Amino acid sequence: MYNKKNPVLLECGLHLFIEVIQGKWKIGLIWAIHNGIKRPGELQRKIPNASRRVLETQLNQLVGHGLLEKQTYDVKPPKVKYSLTKLGESLIPVIKLTAKWGKEHRAELEELLTT
Repeated sequence: MYNKKNPVLLECGLHLFIEVIQGKWKIGLIWAIHNGIKRPGELQRKIPNASRRVLETQLNQLVGHGLLEKQTYDVKPPKVKYSLTKLGESLIPVIKLTAKWGKEHRAELEELLTT
């Protein structure tokens, strides 16, 4: 198992938040699952720029952090569905607020990010 070189600073809420949400596709995965996309193949189609392996890794991390629940069905071929836990649902207002901030500052940010 991988051991981090730098320990997580548990006394700071911001560090905990970043530790849990850090990853290029995690917020998008949480948002997609919140909006009803539950299966790995659907998530891959929703986020086509991410490799299947990276999405699987980040989904497993979100499960490990208690934000998602993974339900595996014993059928052939294997069937998996993801859903938000209560803890995961508690991130939805934060994501909405962050998206609102980005929308409100879009023009300024686009100009800064494209130069």
